[in-house]
Amino acid sequence: MAELTYRDAVARGIAQEMARDPDVIFFGEDVAKAGGVFKATVGLYEQFGPRRVRDTPISEQAILGAAMGAAMTGLKPIAEIMFSDFIAVCFDFIANEFPKARYMSNGQTKCPLVVRTGNGAGSRFGAQHSQSVENWCMMIPGLKVVAPSTPRDVIGLLAAAVRDPDPVIFFEHKSLYAMKGEVPDGEIVDTLGTAKIVRPGKDATIIALALMVPRAIEAADRLKAQHGIDCEVIDVRSLVPLDTRCILGSVARTHRLFTVEENPRLCGWGAEIVSIVADEAFYDLDGPPIRITTPHIPLPAADILEDMVLPTVERIAETVRRALSA
Repeated sequence: MAELTYRDAVARGIAQEMARDPDVIFFGEDVAKAGGVFKATVGLYEQFGPRRVRDTPISEQAILGAAMGAAMTGLKPIAEIMFSDFIAVCFDFIANEFPKARYMSNGQTKCPLVVRTGNGAGSRFGAQHSQSVENWCMMIPGLKVVAPSTPRDVIGLLAAAVRDPDPVIFFEHKSLYAMKGEVPDGEIVDTLGTAKIVRPGKDATIIALALMVPRAIEAADRLKAQHGIDCEVIDVRSLVPLDTRCILGSVARTHRLFTVEENPRLCGWGAEIVSIVADEAFYDLDGPPIRITTPHIPLPAADILEDMVLPTVERIAETVRRALSA
């Protein structure tokens, strides 16, 4: 068992899959000798060489076009888009090309690739470099969408993504890169479409993703210590496929539901989960589901304003407390 940072887990996960399968290649802007702008790919160039780890031009369209071509001809590319906001520049590949290749060719063409990208706020990068855009991707049929919250899950879910026959968008939260966690030795492979109950509880279910997971856990611990409210916290991990069995089972036990999203409120992933619970577990609920989100505004660059709009431990705890006390 080793303690790794989230960013070191990225490099270990990529290295694990490249060592296992010579068809896995990796490329993106400044990912080779420089080790990536977030230093999440340090050492890969030295370990696997310039044929399998390559820097690209500053062109998101070129990066994803090359990834699709490589995937369709038998390789298993991992492509990095530096900031998740930039997938807007190359969204045609993500929305129209990757997810439809196998369907439109009747299975004759496959597109097994992974797009890694730095997602989320908290690092003072402003409105064009701080968005959480996982909801942009989860609406597209044929894509799989993953967002790990721990170093261990980075490795396991990245391995599952690389081995999957479909295109996977892999969101790494920028504000988690320095976070440390214990990681088992040896190969780690997870399963896409599985959520985790990271804190058992009986009074309410709190569902969170990526950076919001440690905040939800801290809020749940605070609620238990200060108010005797025992919350179950679920790390969604995978938005597509979505582990509805885990979510519905938790709601059936706790009878209350809260989602904690870094997304703007309109059309966030929590709305989809609330809709599913309302359809399939309405009579298990003792009160209305409640979404805790960012406001529907561009993210500010000023630190005090950025911190104000993101769901905080205090806001999560107070929202749950007030709802359960009503």
